[in-house]
Amino acid sequence: MTDLCDSSAVELRRLLATRAISPVELLDACLSRISAINPAVNAVVTLDEAGARTAAKAAEAAILRGEDHGALHGLPILIKDTQDTAGLRTTYGSPLFATHVPAADQASVGRLRAAGAIIFGKTNTPEWAAGGNTRNPVHGATGNPFDPLRSAAGSSGGSAVALACGMAPLASGSDTGGSLRNPAGFSGIVGMRPSSGLVASEKRAFGWSNLSTDGPMARNVADAALMLSVMASDDARDPLAYTLPGEALRGRTDRWSPVRPIELAKLRVAFTEDFGFAPTERAIRRVFRHRVERIAPLVAECREGTPDCAGADDTFAVLRAAMFLAMHGKNFKERPDMLGPNVRANVEEGLGYDLEDYARAATTQTRIYRNFQTFFETCDVLISPTITLSPRPWSELYPAEIDGEPTKSYFHWLALAYGVTLAGHPALSLPLGVDDAGLPFGLQIVGPRGGDAIVLSVAAALEAAFADKPDLCRPIPDLARLAVAPPLTSAPNFLAWE
Repeated sequence: MTDLCDSSAVELRRLLATRAISPVELLDACLSRISAINPAVNAVVTLDEAGARTAAKAAEAAILRGEDHGALHGLPILIKDTQDTAGLRTTYGSPLFATHVPAADQASVGRLRAAGAIIFGKTNTPEWAAGGNTRNPVHGATGNPFDPLRSAAGSSGGSAVALACGMAPLASGSDTGGSLRNPAGFSGIVGMRPSSGLVASEKRAFGWSNLSTDGPMARNVADAALMLSVMASDDARDPLAYTLPGEALRGRTDRWSPVRPIELAKLRVAFTEDFGFAPTERAIRRVFRHRVERIAPLVAECREGTPDCAGADDTFAVLRAAMFLAMHGKNFKERPDMLGPNVRANVEEGLGYDLEDYARAATTQTRIYRNFQTFFETCDVLISPTITLSPRPWSELYPAEIDGEPTKSYFHWLALAYGVTLAGHPALSLPLGVDDAGLPFGLQIVGPRGGDAIVLSVAAALEAAFADKPDLCRPIPDLARLAVAPPLTSAPNFLAWE
């Protein structure tokens, strides 16, 4: 099953600009794919078909007049259901907002729309993006495109699965403890966590905290770069989007797209299986070592090493709990029955900490950040597995053990991602074949401070180097099998909290 909707965003923009295809034709292809495949995986949870058709016809008319309305003109794009979309239901995966329709786009969505994107639907997420398993009692579970009864990870699981299945050329995501990178790894697509402040946001409750950021998701690196070129911007409401008077530091398309070439043969690469603390599955370690063996001959230097991340588990737990306490503490006290287990766990944890705990966490985060700066004096990029384990059933709320050892919390298995989150460095998950179970394997590429362009360049070079290698190129789900699979709604506990 191959269609127009399987083409890259960069190629589709070329076809649209040359009038080889129309925005209406492209939207129809995406909607047709959703109709055929979405019942098996439940990635797209809300559609605005009428509004999208109106926008597509307007884009078509503009193209025929010779007008160019932006870098994404005519491209259908899906938006994560935690991000506000004007006139389009946005539930945050919460029963409290099951019928909520925002009056306005949040800024990052507005930038996509202003660049000509046709926003036509919303993708599934865990409640309030809390957790690495995309399921909630409003829209149910999202299944992995390679096995719908396995997890799509999270919290941007719906976006990742939709992309893997060709439902749209681009989709938005957000990342705190790996919510862009983890589902990208599980579904075999590209997800990028930009540097803190690069994608400005007016929505973060803790404006000075670097933990959360929006970012691009795509099927290849060039497409992710194209989307980032639109999302990157300044916004005075975001304290982390600091800038210099009179200088546009973020909103320049040419800084991010097209991806700048890089010579792998001059690259210094460091690699780590676990950052010294992440509970990485033995099977994932084996696959990662194999990928390192394939990368090593292509680069100037490939050595094992990691920044000192001592205290990362405790630090992330405290800072994350404080954020959830600020966002959900009131509902926890007044309507705890309307909150799911992950959100409740975070708020309860936050209520158990004191200012001394917060001071310790903030101090440790600063030390980890400075350790990253010292480490990157000796390498250009750092690579690791994206996620600690192979996809497990989504019926499991979270992995309670890895290789027989109990995990510390519902998010401990995301440690490979949140270690990088604490440092605030850019990171990208690149699909590199499949693991021993035949499920997608993601390689996490971490760049230096502010090195978003470097991360994109290295990822694009590796993507190109392995594009013709059947065991290392991006895996493609069996769409024909998904088209005849039973609807995921028929699975036991599809709508359960846990």
